[in-house]
Amino acid sequence: MVQKERRVFQRETADARRQSLIEATLDVIGDLGFNGATVREITKRANVTQGLVRHHFSSKDQLLNAAYAYHMSQMTELSLYPEVPEEATAVSRLAATVHASLTAPVMSERNLTLWASFLGKLRKETYIRETHERTYLQFCDGLSAQIAAALQEVNRSPDPTRCRQLAISCNAMIDGLWIEGAALHSRFEPEEVVKLGLHNIGVLLGLDLEAALTS
Repeated sequence: MVQKERRVFQRETADARRQSLIEATLDVIGDLGFNGATVREITKRANVTQGLVRHHFSSKDQLLNAAYAYHMSQMTELSLYPEVPEEATAVSRLAATVHASLTAPVMSERNLTLWASFLGKLRKETYIRETHERTYLQFCDGLSAQIAAALQEVNRSPDPTRCRQLAISCNAMIDGLWIEGAALHSRFEPEEVVKLGLHNIGVLLGLDLEAALTS
């Protein structure tokens, strides 16, 4: 029984150390860019030996890919599933997703730096491109489902193809405002970026997202 508890404790410690390497990788890229993410700097930030990288990851590329996948999954989770009341309507849930996507912690200079650093490697690094495509589709699929639910709630039933097209368009609006808001936040009034997102996406969908968010 004691041995079993010890094995569980060791496994949790190993998971925590692996996670610390992933988070340290993101910290380094956020501060120094992709080229500054050396194994030496990453392990220094994580306060572990360089040998631990080889223990948990087959290569530095695998560590970088794990960091990117973790970062994007966190961004998707925060954007698509913000805290809303249990009785929230589908339209208000969609409005909350737009709001979460265009405010902190999702919209930040650090996240913009991380996104730009990884995006610059899409053409040369297959593993980054594959992770980018997978996480992009995850967000668009989730957004498409939210759009379908919101439209059905107001007695409109577009087919799945149209919902996918709307999700792509809405995501493009979110991305553009996200980049501008993160890069030039001092040029906007408080809440201006998110208000633009709610209004413009609402116009595209024929939904009053601004009212839904405050109701």
